[in-house]
Amino acid sequence: MAKKEETQQKLRLRIRAYDHKLIDNSTRLIIETAEKNDAKIVGPIPLPTEIKKYTVNRSTFIDKNSREQFELRVHKRLIDIMNPGPKIIESLSNLNLPAGVDIEIKLI
Repeated sequence: MAKKEETQQKLRLRIRAYDHKLIDNSTRLIIETAEKNDAKIVGPIPLPTEIKKYTVNRSTFIDKNSREQFELRVHKRLIDIMNPGPKIIESLSNLNLPAGVDIEIKLI
């Protein structure tokens, strides 16, 4: 006999930011808000940092060998909230997060 598996709903939050301190504070704020509403949380799971490197000539005409290098780091975190209720979703949508933090919410 096979047991029926319960279908659990998950609210997956994918958080992205350029500053690692900003993303850590935001994830802590999200977790505290979810725990106030008695939610079961999995995470935060740190995802690999996306690094984009750019090389630019310092001069426009002479000195081809003189170049500057810049890099842009995108830090990412993943949080799963198991069986979210409407109260949890409402409190997360009313959350005031700092500028520079991007949140992608997906219901799985």
